[in-house]
Amino acid sequence: MTGASSPGGPKTSRDGVWVLWIDGGARGNPGPAGAGAALYNPAGRRVAAKSFPLGVATNNAAEYEGLIRGLTMARAAGARRIEIRSDSELLVRQMTGLYRVRAHHLRDAAERAHDLLGAFAEARFTAIRREANREADRLANRAMDAVQRGGGMVRS
Repeated sequence: MTGASSPGGPKTSRDGVWVLWIDGGARGNPGPAGAGAALYNPAGRRVAAKSFPLGVATNNAAEYEGLIRGLTMARAAGARRIEIRSDSELLVRQMTGLYRVRAHHLRDAAERAHDLLGAFAEARFTAIRREANREADRLANRAMDAVQRGGGMVRS
């Protein structure tokens, strides 16, 4: 499922759905890459926020890693219903079946993400504006900084 969210949209869910904000990027394409994910429970409380340094990757590969690692966080936290919010229109459209995954280097990541989605009773994707994704963007940038410094895992 896809939907729209206004910039600065709510981090809460009134219908028992957890909210996962994801982002990924690379400085250069490919270049030093990182991903970030922030997970909120249905009451709107942040329960996890992590940065994931990825080494060298493309922007789109980093977006998928943000999704995969975010879904893993959500599953570990016990989420059963989840809304994934991403500013990557490509990722959202590929994951909802509107676009095919044509890039060979993204196919395995898309398959891993689909496998992880099977653990949830409900999952929906919402394409958001970049301005609305500040927290996940900040986490992804921290991860890219760590890669450029030669560092490892960064926590928020």
